[in-house]
Amino acid sequence: MIPTDFNPAEWLTTSQAAELMGYNYAHVRYLVRKGLVVGFKLGRDWLVKRDSALAYLEEITRLGPAKHDPWRSGARQQRKEET
Repeated sequence: MIPTDFNPAEWLTTSQAAELMGYNYAHVRYLVRKGLVVGFKLGRDWLVKRDSALAYLEEITRLGPAKHDPWRSGARQQRKEET
């Protein structure tokens, strides 16, 4: 479904987003399906919001190696407090 405020200049194809983010286009589609990046499917094509892709990339860059830590959300601290 096309957003009501659709402006083509703000959207990228998955190939363009993949090039911008340094990922494979299939991974970009995965990020959209998981809700980590704003996007939608239009016919056979996926479109990704440029701002959302850049924000995700910035967050992943900021996290660095911590992006692989499943406890980064504070769950580790909560578990220590429970014991």
